Amino acid sequence: MSDTAPETILVWELEPGQHSVFSRNGRRVTLPEAWVFVPSGDPGLTRRLKAAGPCWQVVHNRRGRQEGIGLCVPQTTLERERRRLEDERADPAYERRLEAGRRARAAKQTRYEAEFLSAVQAFLAFAPRWRELGERLAAAVTAHAVPVGSGTVARTERLPLERRAEAAVIAWMRHQTTAYDHLTIARVKGARREVRRQLAVRSRELLQRYRDGLDVDQETCPLATALRRLDAAPAPAPARPAVPLRNALADGEPDLFAVSDAPQPKSAKPRPTMNRHLSDFFADED
Repeated sequence: MSDTAPETILVWELEPGQHSVFSRNGRRVTLPEAWVFVPSGDPGLTRRLKAAGPCWQVVHNRRGRQEGIGLCVPQTTLERERRRLEDERADPAYERRLEAGRRARAAKQTRYEAEFLSAVQAFLAFAPRWRELGERLAAAVTAHAVPVGSGTVARTERLPLERRAEAAVIAWMRHQTTAYDHLTIARVKGARREVRRQLAVRSRELLQRYRDGLDVDQETCPLATALRRLDAAPAPAPARPAVPLRNALADGEPDLFAVSDAPQPKSAKPRPTMNRHLSDFFADED
């Protein structure tokens, strides 16, 4: 077992047959003799290789963040640990342990879904006349945010549950009740965050009307429209309201709140990942 953390190497170029990479400080290094690159994909093998002795953890820059793509280890280490792993996986007890782990993770996920749903409902706190709509919204946000691998704020452990629920609601409303996904935003530092802040303010105003039990036209309200569309779609599909958010609040809002029914362009930005700055999830706050 190795007590030393693997050295991280930032890949510049790693083509078949080429062993040249760059280290994090820009120093060019060459893969040692009889070392091989092992791509990511088998967590069990990766854990064993990291613990077995010297290795390089290979990462590359992707969309402004570092992403692991594999390890570089001695060929002998790879062969030894791969044989040990194959022997272990051939044991019937291994499959039983895997199944037990799956059941434990499924039970943990079920508990978290219930806890998260309760936290969302507590954040919404709609007036009695709008309780049924609030329950539908909480269910929709939870179904979108809590699945393992969703990459949403609901999966982070760096925020308390209440804050996760709040951020998930605001994010869901941004994508489902506004024109955010169709906006062309200037590539200027802070521009996207400012748009998100403005949209979050309007979303909170709409939520407050439901908390206060005020009249909200269900035909023009973008929240009610988005939920109707989700109810009518048996399979996941982009849900876009047919009216701008301002119709449920006040006239004269900027055009960025108008909703377009235009098809999503093929070059649409990828969904955000948990490596974003956490303040992005609360873009309406200073």
